[in-house]
Amino acid sequence: MKKTLGILAFSALCAFPGIAANEATVTLLPSKESPVIAKEIYGQFAEHLGTCIYGGLWVGENSSIPNTNGYRTDVLNALKELHIPVLRWPGGCFADEYHWMDGIGPKENRPRMVNNNWGGTVEDNSFGTHDFFDLCEMLGCEPYLSGNVGSGSVEELAKWVEYITAEDGPMATLRKKNGREKPWHLKYLGVGNESWGCGGNFTPEYYADVYRRYQTYCRNYNGNRLYKIASGASDYDYNWTEVMMKNARNQMDGISLHYYTVLGWSGSKGSAINFNEEDYYWTLGKCLEVGDVVKRHCEIMDKYDPKKRIGLLVDEWGTWFDEEPGTIPGHLYQQNTLRDAMVAALSLNTFHTFTDRVKMTNIAQIANVLQSMVLTKEDQMVLTPTYYVFKMYVPHQDAQFIPLSISTREIAARDGRKVPVVSATASVKDGKTTLSLVNTDLKNETKVTVDLAGVSAKKISGEILTASSMNDYNDFGQPEKVTLKGFTKGYQVKDGKLTVTLPAKSIVTLSLQ
Repeated sequence: MKKTLGILAFSALCAFPGIAANEATVTLLPSKESPVIAKEIYGQFAEHLGTCIYGGLWVGENSSIPNTNGYRTDVLNALKELHIPVLRWPGGCFADEYHWMDGIGPKENRPRMVNNNWGGTVEDNSFGTHDFFDLCEMLGCEPYLSGNVGSGSVEELAKWVEYITAEDGPMATLRKKNGREKPWHLKYLGVGNESWGCGGNFTPEYYADVYRRYQTYCRNYNGNRLYKIASGASDYDYNWTEVMMKNARNQMDGISLHYYTVLGWSGSKGSAINFNEEDYYWTLGKCLEVGDVVKRHCEIMDKYDPKKRIGLLVDEWGTWFDEEPGTIPGHLYQQNTLRDAMVAALSLNTFHTFTDRVKMTNIAQIANVLQSMVLTKEDQMVLTPTYYVFKMYVPHQDAQFIPLSISTREIAARDGRKVPVVSATASVKDGKTTLSLVNTDLKNETKVTVDLAGVSAKKISGEILTASSMNDYNDFGQPEKVTLKGFTKGYQVKDGKLTVTLPAKSIVTLSLQ
């Protein structure tokens, strides 16, 4: 028995009795009609939360920590390796309490504020609009602003857009006075964040009207074209998407969706590092459920937008565990193990299958918060296992998606969830095919036979990410316990088929030419 995956189908969630215990098959189904995997699916998210901004990205020009115009040089160089396409800022829940004029002008004159959402930390506004846009230029990525709707006015948001993008006028004059002569480019504008919760506790009907009003006054200046994004649903709230599509679809370019791999929102969320096999498989099963959730939201959108003009943006996703013991409550500092790397790979594989509707995703968050790319402590930096997954997957950015089918066994998880042993995704760009394979089995290697369907594989190179234990992580003093290594053995090509032996709990990316 074999399940064939169309361009939009979700992969490998069925059991296949005929498959041997430690074997799986993958069949590539190349099609000239396949969409391109939007590079923005590899987007990042930076919020004024804990040490994500201050200490993670920014230390200031006078810091003893090596920096480039105030930005940590080590972090800056590491992030450049990921070819980040888009960066979302300043929140998150912080966005709907942020007043952008507090973050411009001489830093010593900027007012302080209490970050009520995240630990009551005092925010000095030393990192503001200019600093964010300069960072995006240094990284070569698109800025994605989350505008304040919850506590801000229409006028405030309208003037922010004008300040950033206008060539002339009162806001442009103010920007020039603050040191930026030319306007910045701004494509992505989020009109509020989590408006059903921390962004205002709106009903969807009320927010739809508020959204229509606010977006009206966010103008396009001097050829800059805004891509306006409505605040969308939290995971299973399909009614929110239904109401927004019904009442505001003609005024939006995109709508967001948030989905966290989390045990629950009350009580303990579990440890990021001290977990057992049952916890491991439950976490993978929960992360894979994003496929069903995205599919349901897409079906609702299809009713109102059959031509798929409006994008679905999963602009917050990732694991959410308890804060590390001894860290500041509300700062959401958590470690990052091989389990998190598995969640990243499985999630990205899933997003690829919806690439005709899903136009952006943003993992939460870029530094020191939740499922981050990097961890910092004073002048030290550590790359996380999740960082390495994003690095392995760079070749998929803006590559043409290759549909595929998978036959694999499943592993039962808690709460009735099931986890496929093998997950896969493939794409092609500039004559090079990239095949990423995941073996979720903690104990057994898996032999995968790939029917290449004519794809050339005369030259193969590969990388692997694995570890001795599912609980392994990188930390200060052991920064390379989980790291990328060359994958030079364990595969061969014969009669148009590629055979790959995946070690237990491993992620492998192969480049085929």
